[in-house]
Amino acid sequence: MKQITIINGPNLNLLGKREPELYGNENFLDYLKKLRKKKMFSNIDIVYYQDNSEGKIIDLLHYSGFQTDGIVLNAGAYTHTSIGIADAIKSIPVPVIEIHISNLHSRESFRKKSFLSPVCKGTIFGFGLKSYELGIISFCLQDLFFT
Repeated sequence: MKQITIINGPNLNLLGKREPELYGNENFLDYLKKLRKKKMFSNIDIVYYQDNSEGKIIDLLHYSGFQTDGIVLNAGAYTHTSIGIADAIKSIPVPVIEIHISNLHSRESFRKKSFLSPVCKGTIFGFGLKSYELGIISFCLQDLFFT
């Protein structure tokens, strides 16, 4: 069985409450239950972490990067500010898919710059919570488990 780790960054613990017009009304834990039940992921163990602290996200990347087969990362606002998270991604052997719920290019100009995209295997954004599912599917379709 393969393992995918989802790591969510700052303020994503407030999904369902925070700006529902932008992020939707569903909280992430409810969504995660549905995601884990999908038949297409029956052979994938989906592990989940969320933290608002940049240092703890770096620690999670260091730990997960040697324990799991792939990481789906929504670093939230740290995407646009954290060279430390980018360096952590470069330091681990597993592929990382950067995802975002909203379309970054339709938002404020500062959100169009990602320090993470150049060091990630790929980026998915703008599909709401479905972006997480697409991130996991990308591992399966692109055979990223083995590259």
